[in-house]
Amino acid sequence: MIRIGIVEDDAASAALLLDHLRRYEREHGEQFDVTRFADGAEVVSGYRPVFDILLLDVEMPRLDGFSAAERIRQVDRDVVIVFITNMTQHAIRGYEVDALSYVLKPVPYFAFSQEIKRSVARLRRRSADYLLLAVDGGLVRVATDDIVFLESAKHRTTVHTVDGRYSVVGPLKALEAQLEGKSFFRSNSGYLVNLRHVLGVQGSSAQLVGGHDLLISRPRKKAFLAALTDFLGARHT
Repeated sequence: MIRIGIVEDDAASAALLLDHLRRYEREHGEQFDVTRFADGAEVVSGYRPVFDILLLDVEMPRLDGFSAAERIRQVDRDVVIVFITNMTQHAIRGYEVDALSYVLKPVPYFAFSQEIKRSVARLRRRSADYLLLAVDGGLVRVATDDIVFLESAKHRTTVHTVDGRYSVVGPLKALEAQLEGKSFFRSNSGYLVNLRHVLGVQGSSAQLVGGHDLLISRPRKKAFLAALTDFLGARHT
């Protein structure tokens, strides 16, 4: 299930985008969970990184699409953003917020479907990896991209995700071994951090998506900052 947000103040334009998405589902066998927001201010209010794709109108009365995207990027580095606009000169500003592309109004189905195809392809490349967690006698499959950090707690490990958290029996190092080679790094002996969800570093603390503020131990700080710099550099090459 791919989670898509339509941010469009014009009801007719929003309905057209939804029709296009439903047609794409039928033609390509996809499943979309679609939420509509009537303004940029509405989508950024209490925003959490739960969407895979955002279709953002550029011109909206309360908060325009570019301003909304800038605020969203402060808490969500990964959501795929596609701008919907009636002016080509808006396209260049999209690069400032790492937008995938833009579609011109009135939105034709073919051009729209091509952008959705590109967006879905980006998601598939990024989210191919999952972690299986033994929780309450069953198994839960969690996308590694959705893990914010893992926390050691005595003989258990708490896995904090963008949607909630899971407590599993076993040491942190066991899950760390499964995540080796991915974008995870120890900030101290008790935390394994997903670098894609780090919003910033202040002093000896790492600020993460969801309001988490985690201690970076002094012996690990230099290596942690180096790993974060490498990760951010790799994403923009």
